[in-house]
Amino acid sequence: MLTEGLLLYGPAGEELKAFHVRDGLALRLAREAGLKVGILSGRGSAALATRARELELDAVILERSDKAAAFTEFLAAHRADPNRVAYAGDDLLDLPVLARCGLSFAPADAVADVRERVHRLLANAGGREAVREMIEAVLRARGDWDRLVASWLAPTASAGS
Repeated sequence: MLTEGLLLYGPAGEELKAFHVRDGLALRLAREAGLKVGILSGRGSAALATRARELELDAVILERSDKAAAFTEFLAAHRADPNRVAYAGDDLLDLPVLARCGLSFAPADAVADVRERVHRLLANAGGREAVREMIEAVLRARGDWDRLVASWLAPTASAGS
């Protein structure tokens, strides 16, 4: 969801990824609202690990193609109730987690089997602000969004100087 799902390789064979800056801001806002945020990916790359560190995510689970087992381990490690987890996925590997979590999302470009089984289909595609859209929906439902936006509208001490 954080990327378009394309595999790009540099001249030395390194995997390159592009991330949307507004998805990153949404993840930071979610954390500011008290939510725990993380990534569960069947693949792993240095670029994704770097982005996760930069965003100070609470959980980073990479290179786990058995997402059902990874999710079970995550729930146990964090003593989390699956009904209190919101999850977004775009491919078949995500189906076991989407079926267990309390609120499921899929980006617009998810495969049909995923789109048909989620609570909410997002208007945006993966890597194209789908994460932002998901987080904004959750924060609005919790009543947090307007407060977070208001912090950007507050006058600063240097205003008018």
